[in-house]
Amino acid sequence: MLLETRLTFLRYLKQFNHSYNAQKMLVKDLREKFKNQILSNGVLLPGAYNALTAMQIEQTGFEGAYISGAALSASAGLPDIGLLTLSEFSFFIKYITQAVKIPCIADCDTGFGDVINVSRTVKEMESIGLCGIHIEDQMMPKRCGHLEGKKLVSSNEMIQKIKAACISREDNNFLIIARTDARSVRGIDEAIERANLYIEAGADAIFPEALKSKEEFELFAQKVDAPLLANMTEFGVSPLFNDEELFSMGYKIIIYPVTALRVTMKHTQLLFEKIKKNGSQLEYLSKMQTRNELYDLLKYDSYADLDSKVANYKIK
Repeated sequence: MLLETRLTFLRYLKQFNHSYNAQKMLVKDLREKFKNQILSNGVLLPGAYNALTAMQIEQTGFEGAYISGAALSASAGLPDIGLLTLSEFSFFIKYITQAVKIPCIADCDTGFGDVINVSRTVKEMESIGLCGIHIEDQMMPKRCGHLEGKKLVSSNEMIQKIKAACISREDNNFLIIARTDARSVRGIDEAIERANLYIEAGADAIFPEALKSKEEFELFAQKVDAPLLANMTEFGVSPLFNDEELFSMGYKIIIYPVTALRVTMKHTQLLFEKIKKNGSQLEYLSKMQTRNELYDLLKYDSYADLDSKVANYKIK
C-alpha cells in the first residue's frame, strides 16, 4: 500500500513538472514574440486595473496590456505614492496574467526598495508571468509622475538598480524598462543624459515621464537610441498624440495607463447619481454590458462544460 501511494505521488509529481515546464516555455515564447513586436512595429497597451479589464483588452484584439501602479493603487482606494507593497502588487497582477494570454508589462514604482529589493521584485514579477516591468528613478516616497514635488535618486543609484534587475532575470526577453522623472525635476537635458546612462547599464527600453511638448518628445527620440515608451495619460503635463504620430517620432511602446479606470469611474458616478435621483437604473440599461456579454468574456460556458463532465463521470 505504501509503495503504491509513493508511485502515485511520483506520477503526479512528474505530471505537475511537465505542466509547469510547458507553461514556462509558453511564457518564454510569448516574451520573445512581444519583444520582437516592439522592435518591429511597436505596440499599443491599454491599462488594465484588474483581470476583467485585461480580458476586455484581449477580446478587443490588442497586442498586450499595461498594468499601472496608479490604477492598482486607486482600485485599492489608495493614492499613487508607493503605499502598496510588492506582495500586494504581485497578488493583484497574478489574477491578470492568469486571466489572459496576451503579454503584460507592469509599473513597479521604484522597485520596492534598494538594489536587493529590486532583485526580488524582478524574480517575483517574472515568476507570475509578466513580460516586463519598469522601475523609476524617484526617491521614496514617490509621487505620481505628473505631480510636482518629485525627488530623484542619484543616477548611480538607479544604474545599480538596473544592473541588479538585469542580472536577476532568468529570461533575457523579460523587459527591464527604465523610467526617468528627471524632466520635471531638472530639465530635459538631464532626462536625456540619464536615459543614455540607463541604456548603458542594460535597460531594454526607456520611459521618459512627463515630457511637456511635441518638441521634447521629438528631441528625446533623436538623442536616445533605444526603444522608447510614451505615456498617453490624460489630464497630465504631456500633450496627447495618436499612435501614428508617436511611431513616426520613434516611440515603440504607447501606454494608456488610467484611461479605462477614468472612463469607468466617470460613468459609474453618473449612474449612481441617476439612481439616487430617480430610484431606478432603467435609463442606463442600453449603456450596460449585458449578462450574456459578461458571461462570454468570462468564458462561462467552459466552466459549465467542465462541471457537466465531472457531474456525469461514472466510475468504471
